[in-house]
Formats: sequence, structure tokens, C-alpha cells
Amino acid sequence: MAAYKWAFAPRFKRNGFGWRSSLPIQRLKEAVSEVRSVARTDPALAAEGAVLLLEKVSPALEHVDGSSGAMGSAVNRAIDALVVVIASANVPPPVRERWLERLFEALQEDQMPYIESLGAQWGTLCATPELASRWADQLLPVVTHVLGSDGHGYFVGTVPCLSALHAAGRFQDVIDLVDSDRLGFWWYRRWAVEALVSLGRPGDALRVAEASQGLNAPEGEIAKACEAILLRSGMNDEAYRRYAIAANRAGTHLATFRAIARKYPERPRERILADLVESEPGSEGKWFAAAKDAGLFDIALSLAARSPTDPRTLTRAARDFAEKQPHFAMACALAAMNWMEAGYGYEITGLDVLHAWDALVGAAATTTSGVSLGEVKHNVRQLIRGNNSFIGKVLATQLAS
Repeated sequence: MAAYKWAFAPRFKRNGFGWRSSLPIQRLKEAVSEVRSVARTDPALAAEGAVLLLEKVSPALEHVDGSSGAMGSAVNRAIDALVVVIASANVPPPVRERWLERLFEALQEDQMPYIESLGAQWGTLCATPELASRWADQLLPVVTHVLGSDGHGYFVGTVPCLSALHAAGRFQDVIDLVDSDRLGFWWYRRWAVEALVSLGRPGDALRVAEASQGLNAPEGEIAKACEAILLRSGMNDEAYRRYAIAANRAGTHLATFRAIARKYPERPRERILADLVESEPGSEGKWFAAAKDAGLFDIALSLAARSPTDPRTLTRAARDFAEKQPHFAMACALAAMNWMEAGYGYEITGLDVLHAWDALVGAAATTTSGVSLGEVKHNVRQLIRGNNSFIGKVLATQLAS
């Protein structure tokens, strides 16, 4: 294995990247692909490569600007993929022990830190309960000492220790270690929650999770844990009522709606959407895409009329539904122009107005009743606000009699 030359190795030298994150993100993807490719024919060699890559990541990225979160997210995705490769390799115990020692040293030298999340998967990396228990015993004395009497010390091995205890099935040890006076942060207490669930004590797990809420606590992560406990206990209604929105909030309103709808298929989509809209008063238009995605066209148009809605989203809907739902498409195009006229939308240009116009005319042409161009012009003129109208100027030629 030592003789194998990894293509990624020379690219991940210390301080090997500048401040821009695009190149290191691409190189990281290529490195993970290389490891996965080798894993198809030689899992042990691939695991060795995964360990090597994890050792090199943080030193190589020390100068990269991680403020956007893109670099950190890319590293976390890589860690998830590499942990699977390492954990699944069938190797003699001494080999795995050496890998773990190297990875723990990398964690200790993780200055930025980039590979910190590796600690939460330590139990998985150990691969067997026996090895996990030995690592827990090895780390416990230092963890206990660092926590001390005030509980404010820090040791990089604390989370790996909790992960190893959990993987070893030593759930009561986890609970004893994570008491409220010594480890108050959620990223520690989540292990006690999982241990209580494993011990068949969901009520106690829920109480510990809920007690973790507070200033600087990750609301979404705690909500996910609480929701999962209730769902596993068959308490779907309570899980939905108390935690569904906070636990499934995603990067877009549409993604949030889809996540909740998938998790709670027994609930009418209209009800889910209504609850989401109610949770954010004044932002009704942001749920337009969710309503459209659910086929709730009347509700979608109602939302788009109640508060600002992204004009480009409306124009895309008008174009996409021109043939299937022409009247809906026309209303979307008009709504797009209405919000552009009102000054909403990010860096809206005359080209955006023309796209909405084309979508409107195209949808009108497909209606069974045959909406005339004259009617289209009349509807657009109703949106014009004064002599300095934005859409009026852009569409001056199109609206001329």
C-alpha cells in the first residue's frame, strides 16, 4: 500500500491553496472520486488513501477563505464519504488502530478547524464495539480531567470519546458523562439524547433535548432530534405540531415544503402549506413555488398577490405552464410584471420584462378561448404606474396600438 502513488497527494501540500475556495473544492471532489474509484477493486488501499487525504486536508486549506461556508460544507461532504470507505475496509485490527492514531493526530493538529466533524464519527471509524470501547477507555481519563470541576475545559477527544462510548453500547456511561453541569453544549448533549433513546427512554431523551434549547443553541438540530424521537414513538401529530417546521427548514421555501410533505405524507398538502405561510407573516409570496409545485394553482396565485414574489420565478412558471395551464400561466406573467413595476426583484432589467411579456403572449395564444393580443395589451396597461413606468418604457413598442 505504501508504494501506491495517489494523484491527489502532491496537490494537498501544506498551504497549497490560496484564499479562493473554488479550486480546493474541485480538488477535494477529485480526490474523493479517486479514493472511491480505488475502493471498487481494493477497499483496504482506498481506506489508506482516505486516511492520507484526511491528514492533508487542514494543512492544505489553512489559507483558504471559509467565510462563505462553501469550503466547510465541501470538507464535511468529503468526510462523510471517506468515513464510509475507512469503516467498511476489512483489515487486521493493528492496521485500523494505526489509522485511528493517525486520524486522531490530525484532529489534534486541525487548526482552522476543517475536519472537526470527524470526531462525531469516531465510533463508526472504530468498526467494532470492542475497538470503540478501547478508544473510549483511552480517552475517558483525559476527558474527565479536562472537564474538571467547572466544565469549561476543552479537549479535542471529548466528542470522539462520546461517539466511541455510544458505538460500544455503553449508553449509561454516555449519560453519566454528559450531565447538565459539565457538558451543556448541544453537540455534547446530543449523545446523551441518543443514548437515552437506545435505552428505550424516549421521554427522558426528549426532556434532555428540549432543555438544551437556549442562547446560541442550534434550534434546527435540536428540533430534528426532538421530531425524530416523537416520530419513532408514533406521535406524528405532536411531532408535526411542535417541530416539523423548525426541523425541516431548508435552503429554499420550496425545499422546506417538500421536506415536510415527504415526512408527513398523511397530511394534506394544503394544510402543510397553510401552516408554513402562517409561520412567516408578510412573506406569503415566498411560498408561491411550493404551492405551484403541489399543483395548488389558485393558492399559488393568491400568495403571489399578497406579498412580493420573485418576478423571475413567476416568469418561469408562466413559461412552464403555458400549454398545460394557460390561464394560470397568464396570471403568473402579469404578476411578474406587476412586481417588477413595483420595484421588486434582484437586479431586474428590461430583458426580464420582455421575457415576462413573451411568456404572457405565448400563454394567451394557447388558451381554448383564444385571448386576443388586444386583451393582453389591455391587461398589461392596467399595471402601468405613471409616466415613468418601468414596464411601460420597456414595452412601449409592444403596447402601441
